[in-house]
Parts: sequence; structure tokens; C-alpha cells
Amino acid sequence: MKDSRRLVYQTLNHENPERVPRHVWDIQWTYEHFPEEIRKLREEYPDDIVWCPRLLKSDSGCKGDPYAIGTYVDEWGCVFENKFEGIIGEVKQAQITSDEWEETDRIAVPKAFLDLDTEAVNEYCRQTGQFVIAGSSVRIFERIQFLAGTEKTLMDLYMDPDSMQPAIQKVHRFFCEELEAWAQTDVDALFIQDDWGTQISLLISPELWRAVFKPLYRDYAEIAKKYGKKIFMHSDGYILDIIPDLIEIGIDALNSQIFCMGLDKLEQFRGKITFWGEIDRQQALPFGSLEDVEKAVISVKEHLWKDGGCIAQCDFGVGVNPCNVFKVFETWEKVV
Repeated sequence: MKDSRRLVYQTLNHENPERVPRHVWDIQWTYEHFPEEIRKLREEYPDDIVWCPRLLKSDSGCKGDPYAIGTYVDEWGCVFENKFEGIIGEVKQAQITSDEWEETDRIAVPKAFLDLDTEAVNEYCRQTGQFVIAGSSVRIFERIQFLAGTEKTLMDLYMDPDSMQPAIQKVHRFFCEELEAWAQTDVDALFIQDDWGTQISLLISPELWRAVFKPLYRDYAEIAKKYGKKIFMHSDGYILDIIPDLIEIGIDALNSQIFCMGLDKLEQFRGKITFWGEIDRQQALPFGSLEDVEKAVISVKEHLWKDGGCIAQCDFGVGVNPCNVFKVFETWEKVV
């Protein structure tokens, strides 16, 4: 995979790569339920993109397994309750309650995440020819929800978003510091994520998103550009309305549910951003026939590929048919 890094850069820069870069997303569930299939998949279609482990000099403070049944405490002290194996649970006890947005002392930022083992990260990057994405934890909207609960977060965003600014800005400052730390290593790209969509729309209005959150994402993108890094973003759901904004602020690659939004609607962005997957994990991957999967890949190529601009990312998670995952990469090999 010595040429993987070059291949991904060519794709991101729309420089007509010789093939589409590959990236499989799996979880512990995959290895427990389909160990032979995931081993064979990685042998036949090795990844061109890898996540850098979060290599810290001190303990993160996390307790438990986020994907196991039971209780998990994350690096911010948020307690998740999980009833299903392989799926991250929900926060049941909010740290910010009532009208306490200004009491930011309740928010204990995970300073250990700023104490990267830079030498270890750089050594990891040197040892691979793959394109390396930072193992950063930036998720400003979701983190506020973890701290205050989804109901309070959404209600206050609509009723009094200014009251939330002390908490938002404290979390944002920390995430900027975290990205600065990663940007000074040898990783190729920084990473941010937030699930912004329902099946049919954004969770909040596009206007409110632009007023409250777009400036924060712009700061993250500017950190990446300052250090000559690419920046990748993930969001589930229907986020069509804000894709022009993400392009404007400089997001290089976007992982989103493109089949939820419609490839015909996304075609207008071809050549302006790289679509970091995906193939439909709601229908095609778990329930579709091999022919359905093949048609899905071909449709992505026809609508979104322009001398690059697509990454063959595929989710091999809970409920997915392994045969369909193989078909995804087999088809990409044929069409690019």
C-alpha cells in the first residue's frame, strides 16, 4: 500500500487517480460475528486510509467499552448506558441541568487529549504508506448534547441560543486546542464529526446552524489549512442544505448518507468536495441483492465522480450482509 497516500491526495485534488481509494469501517461486532469475512476482505481489498490511534502520554479517563452492553464513561465524564451490543448507547444523566449554561465549571475538559505522544504518532505515520486521519474527538454539537441532554440542547437552541454560548465556547476552545495538537503531527488529515440530519431534514434550521455552528466549523477548517492538512467530516442524516457551507469553509471530504439525500441532488457538488462514501447502509448493504449493490456503486460513480472526488468507503457494521460489502469493492474496481 506504499502508493495509497498519493492515491488519496490525487482523489481529494481531483487529479484523476488510477483507481478509487478504499476505506472499510468496521467495529468489534464485525470481528466477533464475521471474523473470516473481515479478514478476507482486508486481504483482497486493503484500506488506503487509516485512523491514527489516539496515542496519549497520560490516561484518557475513559472507563468501559462504548460498544458493549452496560455502562461506559467517556473522557468528559459523560455516562452512557448501552442495551445493545455493537451500538453506542445514550447519556442518561446530564451534567448541565436547569438554566446552568453559564456554570461552565461543571464541564471538565479532558486535558489528557491534548497531551499527544507526538513521537509515537509520527512513527505510526512513517510506518505506513496509507493516508492517515487523526484520531481526534471533535464533535461540538454532539458533545453539547452529551453534557446537557438532547432535549435541553434542542429546546435552548431554539428558545435562547445566546444563553448556551459560555458552554459552547468552552468546548469549542478545547476542540481547537486538540486539533492544533494533531495538526502539528505528521497525520495527513484532521477529523471532525456531528450527526446533523434526520431522515428528511436537518435537526435545526439551516439559518440557525449557520448562525451558531458554521463559525465553529470554519475555525476547525482554518486550523487544518494553517498546517497544510486536509480536513474530513462525518455526519449522518439529510444535510443537503448545509453542504454548500461545508464546501465554502473548506471541508475536503464528507462522509454522509448520500442515498438518504439523493444522488441527483448531490450531483451539483461534484468536483467541489470529495464524497467519502458511502453505499446505502439502510437498505442496500443489509437487505439488497448483489445487483442492487452493483447498481448503487455505479450510480455513485456516474453522479459524483469527476477526475476523483469519491472514496470507496463502506460500513461493515451491525446488520450488514458481508457478501454485499465484497460486492461494493468488486464493483468499484470495475468502474474506476
